[in-house]
Amino acid sequence: MKKLGFLLSALCIGFTTMAQDKSGATITVVVENVLSDGGTILAGLHNNESFMKSNGIANASAPAVKGEVSLTFENVQPGTYAIMVMHDANDNQRMDMEANGMPTESYGMSGNEMSMGPPTFDGAKFEVTDADQEFRIRF
Repeated sequence: MKKLGFLLSALCIGFTTMAQDKSGATITVVVENVLSDGGTILAGLHNNESFMKSNGIANASAPAVKGEVSLTFENVQPGTYAIMVMHDANDNQRMDMEANGMPTESYGMSGNEMSMGPPTFDGAKFEVTDADQEFRIRF
């Protein structure tokens, strides 16, 4: 009987510990229309302060595979964010540009806004609560 009581106590403690491990939401990003294998798909989760200025406040990467690639951000706290994604085809960890400033590598962002000119945080932002979310971003 003591063994059964110990086992039940250990099981309850295990469930309690696992329940406390998840803090925040899981954001899944499915990148559509990856045009080729090779290189790396890089994604950054940004707030207004980091958008287009620095690395994301969280970053994810996966090998590029023609078609679709999935990336995940874990334990994202509630707030306003944007996601930027690029295909770093030559694995140099930066966006390559033409002489006129146009990107030579595929990119996309939450909101899928592809207007002329640089992307804006307002065009890509979304709200995170404690609920998990999925975004499909097309290159």
